[in-house]
Amino acid sequence: MYFAALLARTEDGWEASDTELDDVETLSDLMDLARDASVDEDTVLIYIEQEDAWFGVVRVDGEEDPRIYVSDASAAARSSYGEILLTDEMLGRPPGAGGDEIAALEELVDLDSTEDGEPNRSVTAAADQDDDASDQDAVPAGPIGELGVLADLGISEKELLTLQTDALAVIAEAVGATEVLEAVR
Repeated sequence: MYFAALLARTEDGWEASDTELDDVETLSDLMDLARDASVDEDTVLIYIEQEDAWFGVVRVDGEEDPRIYVSDASAAARSSYGEILLTDEMLGRPPGAGGDEIAALEELVDLDSTEDGEPNRSVTAAADQDDDASDQDAVPAGPIGELGVLADLGISEKELLTLQTDALAVIAEAVGATEVLEAVR
């Protein structure tokens, strides 16, 4: 189960909204959502969580590049919304290296050539030869991204690393948005 919220800073404080991600397919879509909610190009925080697995915070300040933190990259990589946040740059890959993972898997495995779940011998050999390539594509376990994404808003790098369940409540409290967030939750 996913939950997403958007916190937009205004001159009167923070405005919160429960955010639907059904139409969000890329990081650009997410940035458009944030910038549409921005008042005078002020700070917008987008919080996404998959219950008990991972959370991510995306910070958008005007037209600047987004700043992203993900609590568990390997868990997020197995999530459609998490994949949006895990950029090639964050993962230390050349731009576009992530490519189409489904096409890459289909290339490695010809599902029609096996019977009763037995592995295709040539696939196993090919997988052994590609171990070095798959190490480059591996997503690290644990936190990834910009640890200082919330530092000026009251959440230090150390505090961010220790957040687990109900991270949004801690973040909202630190930025002074608890009341407005509770209204939309």
